[in-house]
Amino acid sequence: MSEIAFLLNGTPVQLSGIAPTRTLLDWLREERGLKGTKEGCNEGDCGACTVMVTDAGGSRVLNGCILFLPQLHGKAVCTVEGISAPDGRLHPVQQAMVDHHGAQCGFCTPGFVVSMATAHLNGQTDHDDTLAGNLCRCTGYAPIIRAAKAAETAPVPDWMQTDRAFILAQTSSGGEPPSAARGADSPPFFRPTNSDDLADWYLENTGATLIAGATDVGLWVTKHLRDLAPVAFLNGVTDLQQIERQGGMFHIGAGVTIAALRAFLEPHHPSFAELLRRYASEQIRNAATIGGNIANGSPIGDGPPALIALGAKLHLRRGDEMRSIPLESFFLDYRKQDRQAGEFVAGLSIPDSAPALRCYKLSKRFDQDISAVCGCFNLTVTDGKVTEARIAFGGMAGIPKRAAHAEAALLGQPFTEATARAAAAAMAQDFTPLSDMRASAAYRLTTAQNMVLRYLHDLNGMPVSVLGVQA
Repeated sequence: MSEIAFLLNGTPVQLSGIAPTRTLLDWLREERGLKGTKEGCNEGDCGACTVMVTDAGGSRVLNGCILFLPQLHGKAVCTVEGISAPDGRLHPVQQAMVDHHGAQCGFCTPGFVVSMATAHLNGQTDHDDTLAGNLCRCTGYAPIIRAAKAAETAPVPDWMQTDRAFILAQTSSGGEPPSAARGADSPPFFRPTNSDDLADWYLENTGATLIAGATDVGLWVTKHLRDLAPVAFLNGVTDLQQIERQGGMFHIGAGVTIAALRAFLEPHHPSFAELLRRYASEQIRNAATIGGNIANGSPIGDGPPALIALGAKLHLRRGDEMRSIPLESFFLDYRKQDRQAGEFVAGLSIPDSAPALRCYKLSKRFDQDISAVCGCFNLTVTDGKVTEARIAFGGMAGIPKRAAHAEAALLGQPFTEATARAAAAAMAQDFTPLSDMRASAAYRLTTAQNMVLRYLHDLNGMPVSVLGVQA
């Protein structure tokens, strides 16, 4: 199927013959003349392209620059042009931006307004978090944060509620005629609604590109100008978007977004959840999936170190066949995984309790930055001695990797400072990190070793947050 139907600022739209990897940003600006959605970085970092997308799961912000049109099927899209009332009345966050001088050059302002209006609709008041994906070079953020705070108590305007009752039937009949003005000769794309259909199709199209959140794949198009055909969009595969608790384990579908996973894990694995809070931005977390984070195979992905420290099992599917392997066994070499042709990540399983799990991330910026080093620790201490140890790092090798020598130095020993220092020294045998723009090899090794001491102090109740300063 290649038809796409969605609401745009309350108006039904139907498209056909559209190139599968045509971005919402380009289509809005070039076909609709809606220039409020800006192109800044064109890679999902600056937030100038932020739009609000609503479906049965609620309203959330996404980056229009790496959002492909087929991902919008059956949803409602609101751009900055739809934030004010149909009669021109300003949304409370727009008025607050005026009152508090929240705009200077104005390029970033539409994205900020959409993020603020969506947070206002959802009752979110952690503005440092919700606005971390919107960059501004003029204001220094203070007036924008003041505007967001000023609008907190204002009631949600009636016109912002209409899309919440949205159903697909509203877009599948009436509205504008199908448009094939651009990309009429484009190949069709596949949009499965269950994992059985996906498995059958992928077995017959082993060279295809599977697109879940497109937070990395989107850059293959916008930056590398790659042709990804044939493609399958997985955001409609609902049976891969579930989390279940069974037999002391959490079974997590590959299609669970980072945002949904973070919310679920907060009461169970709070340190992992906090690591996910620093995963990119609100816009990216709302789109990116944990399965994509793993299948991507990046050595600096923040999910795998925590999952490996938890002893995660990865579930892979090829046709009707399923197999499960330890997650650390999936990563073979840089960008090379133990995955057969036609096989995809279906999900993973982790223990539902790991009270000693701690995750530490070092990056140049605290928010929305790629890790220089990400270390995750999970020790079991019985009768004063370490009986189990799982330590995993990202950014220290060509793959996410366990610190085997450091673990061995801990086992059977009392978890004291002397033991921690011995384990830190042993870590030099585990990793030979590289120097790059994010950190030197020496910095990476030293800070990774220091994380062992940080973990010791953390378990002993000492404050270890990088946001805190002690004299």
